Amino acid sequence: MAYRDVYKSWQDDPEAFWMKAAEAIDWDTPPSKALFDDNAPIYEWFRDARVNTCYNAVDRHVEAGRGDQVAIIHDSPITNTISKITYRELQTRVASLAGALQAKGVGKGDRVIIYMPMVAEALDAMLACSRIGAIHSVVFGGFAANELAVRIDDATPKAIIAASCGLEPNRVVSYKPLLDGAIELATHKPDFTVILQRDQDRATMTDRDVDWYEFQQGVAPADCVPVEGTHPVYILYTSGTTGAPKGVVRPTAGHLVALNWTMKNIYNVDPGDVWWAASDVGWVVGHSYICYGPLIHGNTTIVFEGKPIGTPDAGTFWRVIQDHNVKSFFTAPTAFRAVKREDPTGEFVKKYDLSCLDQVFLAGERADPDTIIWAQDQLQKPVIDHWWQTELGYPGVCNPVGIELLDVKLGSPSVPLPGFGMKILDDDGNELPSGELGAIVIKLPLPPGTFPTLWNAPERFLSSYLNTFPGYYETGDAGMIDEDGYLYIMARTDDVINVAGHRLSTGGMEEVLAAHPDVAECAVIGVTDALKGQLPMGFVCLNKGATTTHEDIVKDCIKLVRDKIGPVAAFKLCAVVDRLPKTRSGKILRATMVKIADSAEFKMPATIDDPAILDEIREALKPLGYAKS
Repeated sequence: MAYRDVYKSWQDDPEAFWMKAAEAIDWDTPPSKALFDDNAPIYEWFRDARVNTCYNAVDRHVEAGRGDQVAIIHDSPITNTISKITYRELQTRVASLAGALQAKGVGKGDRVIIYMPMVAEALDAMLACSRIGAIHSVVFGGFAANELAVRIDDATPKAIIAASCGLEPNRVVSYKPLLDGAIELATHKPDFTVILQRDQDRATMTDRDVDWYEFQQGVAPADCVPVEGTHPVYILYTSGTTGAPKGVVRPTAGHLVALNWTMKNIYNVDPGDVWWAASDVGWVVGHSYICYGPLIHGNTTIVFEGKPIGTPDAGTFWRVIQDHNVKSFFTAPTAFRAVKREDPTGEFVKKYDLSCLDQVFLAGERADPDTIIWAQDQLQKPVIDHWWQTELGYPGVCNPVGIELLDVKLGSPSVPLPGFGMKILDDDGNELPSGELGAIVIKLPLPPGTFPTLWNAPERFLSSYLNTFPGYYETGDAGMIDEDGYLYIMARTDDVINVAGHRLSTGGMEEVLAAHPDVAECAVIGVTDALKGQLPMGFVCLNKGATTTHEDIVKDCIKLVRDKIGPVAAFKLCAVVDRLPKTRSGKILRATMVKIADSAEFKMPATIDDPAILDEIREALKPLGYAKS
C-alpha cells in the first residue's frame, strides 16, 4: 500500500487500523476494542487489555529463539570501550535488577526516578521498572539539585537509581553530590537509592545508598507483571512555559502498539537490523527510540556515550555507523550543524564505509534546508526531517520511508501519519487555507501512545493543551500546510513575531540566513521595538575556516533577508556569535534570548547546556542597543 492508501485506511476506520496494529504485540489479555471515549476529551486506548512492556521488549524475543541476537551495543568513545549485550543476557540482567527492587518493596504503581548517564544500565533500570509495573521517571543525568528535587516532590519515588558520575569529553560530572543535595532539598524522601559506581568517580555511600551489584546479590529474579492497558510505563518531565515542569504520562498498551508500528513504517528497519538514535535517555527520543521502540520491534539498539564532535573528532558518527553496521540513523539537526561546522567539506565522511546506511532522520529542532542539503550531498542517502514532541512520544509528521519514500520538500517534515489529523487555525479557531501561517493543531482523539494527561495535574493538562481550541490538541507550534498536504513547521507559536502588523516566521528568516556559505548555525528572535512592536534580530555562528569579516557577513545576512523575504521583515539587527544557548537536547533557547535582549527578568533554564553562553549573548546584544541592564 502507498502512503495515501495507508492514511486513508486509518481515516476510514481508526478502530480497525489500530486493532490491526495491536496484533503485533504479545498480550496477556488482548484488547476487546481500541478506543474508549466515554470520558472525552480524555481518551483511552486498549483500556481493557493486560500486557507487560518488558516482556514485549525482551522476553518474547528470547522465547522466539532470538536470544543470541545482540540487543544493546554500548559504544563509549569517551572511555574507549564497546560492549554488546544479547537479548538473553539482557533478560537475565533486567530480571535480576527487577527482583532486587521487588525484594525492597517496589511494586506495581510505585515510582522510581532514574538519574543515569549513557550506559547500558540505564536501559536495564527502565526495563526492570516496567517488568514489575513500577513507573519510572528518567531525569537527565547531571541535572541541578533543585530541579531534581522538584521532580522528586512531584513523582514521590519509592527509590532512586543513579550512577556515581557521568562523562563529558573534557570533564567528569559527579552525580552523587547533586543527588544528595536534591534529596536534602526535597520534602519527599525515597526509601533507598541504588548507585552504579563508575571507576572515573566513585561515590561516597551513605546509609540510604546500596551498591548496584551488591543490591542484586542473592535475590530471586522477577517475572513480568501484567498491567492494565492504561497503566503508566513512565513519567517524563518537560519544561513548561511557567517554569514548572510538566510530567507527561505514557500509557502502556498504546505505547507498545504505536512504537512497534513506527519502527518499520517510518524508520524502515526489520527485526534484527541495527538502529541508532543518537540522543540521551533523559529525553523522549531516548525513551522511545534508544530503549523501547527498537527492543519491542526486535532490533539492535546503540547506546552512545559521546558527542558529535570532540570524541575524538567530527567523524565519530560515521565511525559508529560503519563499525556497527547501522541501517537507520536518527539525530538532531543541531548535531549535524556541529559536524558541518567542523567539517564543512565532508573530509571525515570520506574516511568511512557507509554502505550499510539506508537513511537518516532528523528531529528535535527545525531542520533548515541548508543542513539537509549538506547531509544529502555528503552522505548520498535520503535525509528525512520529521516532527514530534515529548507529549506525543513518536512522530506525528514524517516522510514514511518504510511505507513509501515520498518527494522531499526542503523545509517540511512532510506529511501527517495515521492518527494525526493536522489542521492550521487562526486565533479564533477558524481553519486557514493552504499556505497561510497559523497555529498547528491535531484533531482529537490523539492516537495510541500519546499522553492522556499530566502526572498530578489533570487541570493543567486541559488548560495547557485542550482548552484553547476545543476538539483539538494545541501543539504550540506555528506553520502552514501546502496544497499537497505537506506541513511546514515555521516556529513555536511564541516565535511568530508581529512587525508593524505583519505576522512573520522567525523560522523562515533562519532558513535564509542558514543559506549563507559561511553560516554554520543561526537563530532569529523578535525583540521589542517602540515603533513597529517587534523587530527580528539574527545571530549567526560561522563555519570553521571562514575568512570573511564579521562586518561583511552581517551586511550579507541583512541583504539576504531583504532579498528573499522583503523589506516587510525590517531585518537590520544581526550579530556574529561563537555559539548559541541551547538545552542539552540541542534546542535553541530563543525565549531566554528574547528576555536578555529586552532586559527582562528570566529564570535560568533547567536544561541549559552551558549558562556562560548567556553572558556572551548579552555582550553581543549591547552594540545593537539591547540588553542594556
